[in-house]
Amino acid sequence: MIRSMLYKNASAQDRGTSVSDMLGSLLLMLETSRGSLDLQIVRYLLPLTFVPLVVMFLVWRLQRREWKRACEALQQATELKKKLECERNQAQEELFRRLRDDHDLNQEKFQFQAQLAEYEKYSTLAQLALGAAHGINNPLLGILSHLELELKSADDPDQRWEIEQCIAGTKRISATLRGLVNYARPGPLVLSSLSLHRLVSDTLNFLEGQPALRHKRAENLVPLDLPHILVDSNQLSQVLMNLLINAAEATPDGGRITISANQLASAHCIEIRVSDTGCGIPPDVLPHVFEPFFTTKVGRGTGLGLSICATYVRRNKGEIRIDSVWKQGTTVTITLPIRQEESHHAEEQSEIVV
Repeated sequence: MIRSMLYKNASAQDRGTSVSDMLGSLLLMLETSRGSLDLQIVRYLLPLTFVPLVVMFLVWRLQRREWKRACEALQQATELKKKLECERNQAQEELFRRLRDDHDLNQEKFQFQAQLAEYEKYSTLAQLALGAAHGINNPLLGILSHLELELKSADDPDQRWEIEQCIAGTKRISATLRGLVNYARPGPLVLSSLSLHRLVSDTLNFLEGQPALRHKRAENLVPLDLPHILVDSNQLSQVLMNLLINAAEATPDGGRITISANQLASAHCIEIRVSDTGCGIPPDVLPHVFEPFFTTKVGRGTGLGLSICATYVRRNKGEIRIDSVWKQGTTVTITLPIRQEESHHAEEQSEIVV
């Protein structure tokens, strides 16, 4: 092609063509040849460029599909993990609930066994008390009558003092026997609707002349508008008298004894509190105060007062507890229902206050 061009150029010179025209023709031909070469290069490179793009697109599609599958698998694994954790938590809660139920059942079992042992002890004690009362009370009445006759005919002061001591001891034995009988075989409930404020007032008036209450201030703090309660008035009066006498014996001169009460908001019950500013009860003695024949009044008490109180309170569907701080005072709390179902031994009467 170049040779042809040179040849043409030589011919042009021969014809008298100018050099400038020859150079312009040469440049035009070179540009045309370069365009054809670029077009051929593009034709070769275009398939080579398109194939990698297609391959990259296919790889991207495959990777995207695998990524979606991985995301779905991860989501399923997360949901499965949450489900397993939920089931595990439910299983743990069920296990803890059963453990608590077993613990509560064991506690109830121990309490029931303790109550059963206590009831068996009380039953044996009741049989023993009734037998002792029947065997001792009748001869004791004869001894007491004879001592009273001897006292009337005695003129010597020393002899009279000895007889009086014998009579006091005999009466103490008789009181102990009565306490045993009341504890072992209390009378039937006679339920009556009564005013607690009035019952406390009458009880304090009855005990006003007792030596144990002298030089001590006893206060009735029971509200007048407190609802009437359905209880055995005689038994509740005995409980209050026993508690007041115990409080008076533990309170020094100038001390204070109070009886207060209020209605519990959470239940249809009345809470009665007998408090004193006495010497209190030692911590090692407090758990045993309701046990029969347990007493700290050496030579004076029978150990049946609080046991009989607890029996009377339980028979009236109530509860009793003692809170005491040594050398500061004691509070006895009695909780009684405002209304209670009458047993077949109970008789409901109109308001009776002893």
